[in-house]
Amino acid sequence: MSGSIAVIGAALVTLSAALGIGIIGKSAVDGIARQPEASPKIQAAMLIAAALIEGVALFCAVVCLLAK
Repeated sequence: MSGSIAVIGAALVTLSAALGIGIIGKSAVDGIARQPEASPKIQAAMLIAAALIEGVALFCAVVCLLAK
C-alpha cells in the first residue's frame, strides 16, 4: 500500500513541476511581448526559476520513492 502512495506522490510532484514551469514560460512570453528590450533579463530569470523548480521536484520525487 505504501508503495502506491509513494508513486502517487511522485506523480503529483511531476505534475506540479510541469505546471510551475508552464506558468513561468507563460509569464516570460508575456513579459517579452510587452518589453522586447528586456528579453535577456527575462530569459535569464526564467531559466534560473525553472532550474530551481526542477531541483526541488527531483528532490521531492526521490524522497517519495525512497519512502516506499
